[in-house]
Amino acid sequence: MEFLVLDDPLKFYNVMLSDIARARNFVYLETYKFANDHMGVKFRDALTRKAHAGVQVKLMIDSWGRGPVSDSFFEELIKYGGEVKFFEKIKLNTDIFTRGHRRDHRKIIVIDDEISYIGSMNITGYNLNWRELALRIKGELSLLFRKVFLQNYESINPYLIPNKLAFTRTVKMGDWEIIRDVPSIPVQRMKKKYVQLLRNAQSSVIIETPYFLPGFLLRKALMDAAKRGVDVNVIMPKHSDVRMIDILRNRYLGMLSKNNVKMMFFIPNNLHAKLMVIDNRVFSITSANFDYRSFRYQYEIALIGKEPEVLRQLNEHLNETLNNSEAFDYQTWADRPLIEKIFEAILIPFRHLL
Repeated sequence: MEFLVLDDPLKFYNVMLSDIARARNFVYLETYKFANDHMGVKFRDALTRKAHAGVQVKLMIDSWGRGPVSDSFFEELIKYGGEVKFFEKIKLNTDIFTRGHRRDHRKIIVIDDEISYIGSMNITGYNLNWRELALRIKGELSLLFRKVFLQNYESINPYLIPNKLAFTRTVKMGDWEIIRDVPSIPVQRMKKKYVQLLRNAQSSVIIETPYFLPGFLLRKALMDAAKRGVDVNVIMPKHSDVRMIDILRNRYLGMLSKNNVKMMFFIPNNLHAKLMVIDNRVFSITSANFDYRSFRYQYEIALIGKEPEVLRQLNEHLNETLNNSEAFDYQTWADRPLIEKIFEAILIPFRHLL
């Protein structure tokens, strides 16, 4: 198999558009955001051309994430036989504050049983200056991603999810493992897998995430690993695109730092990559953020593997990220303004929804 780690959005889009242009049989795409902007139009038109040429095109887009994209945006694609589903339309009801957060946050693309992608990138021009992370896979692993996509696609209609089982099965091939999560308080498969990996870590842990709000078990697993001598590093953006999360996460940083968890802030722009590497031996590339909302309320996906070539490229990616990051300073944190501490306390009850 061949692997390519992509962390520049523009390069990612250009490589994927080139793959779509060569598609002969099908293109399947599941994503949280598909914007009505120059990048969304470029992808829509490329997919429309393939449908017109007889290639099977299936899209599944989250109803919340699609934003201003209307059904008519894909009118020509549908006219040529393309299929578009919008995941679980938003309804105003008494459960809006929790059910409204049960979004399809997954991001996978499968082309002709030959090429697949998984990672953090949506289809939008909004994030062109962000630092992202996606893995392009050429080879037999794409067969698993086709299976996963079709199970997801065929188990929903725009209003109802009648078969959640298809969303939760773990799929394996050799050392590769695809984990899917569904909204659940008791299950949270991905969180449990991460806790297990952290508990088994022997030498190093490195995490990249745009939003860092780990629950109790994850915080404990991080601190326990650091206490037994594991080099634990968490990289997050200095300023993400969600200011409330930046404020609330500060509440946890001091405690983690005092327990030897090292934290770094990415400086140039928003860091949107979602990655965990354990002992430079096991990696997880995922759509999930390291926070309550992803593990509790959203439909997520993670690819876990041990492939040396992927690890080599991930290390290059991480080194560049770290070279553009600054270390957390405990004293600066302790001296933060009182108003920030007040806002942290105010936001605590909403930590599961941010």
